[in-house]
Amino acid sequence: MTSTPIETRPFRSEELGTLVLLAWTGETPDGDLPYLLAYCLGDAADGPEASSAAVRKLLEDNGLTVGGDVVDGNDEPGLTVGLLVEAGDAVVSLPSLVARCAAPPNWLAAVAERGYAHLVFTTRPWPEAVPGKPVRADVLAAFIGAEETLKAAAHVVLPAHSPDA
Repeated sequence: MTSTPIETRPFRSEELGTLVLLAWTGETPDGDLPYLLAYCLGDAADGPEASSAAVRKLLEDNGLTVGGDVVDGNDEPGLTVGLLVEAGDAVVSLPSLVARCAAPPNWLAAVAERGYAHLVFTTRPWPEAVPGKPVRADVLAAFIGAEETLKAAAHVVLPAHSPDA
């Protein structure tokens, strides 16, 4: 009987291409719900498929399942994904990656009230949503609401921490 060795490679962030983090709120009957969307532009040297595969590897290496159930970080003490809210920014950290974005005031208020944000970290590239350019609410809703985006994502409820805590 023969076996094929499994290749284990360290994560290399350049394989992602450009990674973007975007904060927004969604209205619910009991107030605004803070969301974070993490996605790549698909601009890795080896193309969009390589970017998507690198995001999937990053998520799986950190114990997150793409297309799986929502992981509640409040119930997962060993979760390797964290959320820090500092100086008006949302900072999502993993052992091999840190992503930061400016958060709008309503997002900051919703996080302060609820104590968490819902992270949608998708393997689906979104090359049209370039950093520094505003994303219209209807365009964001179409991308994030697409079945293709949601099924290609890990979903995590991240407890929010601050440098003061």
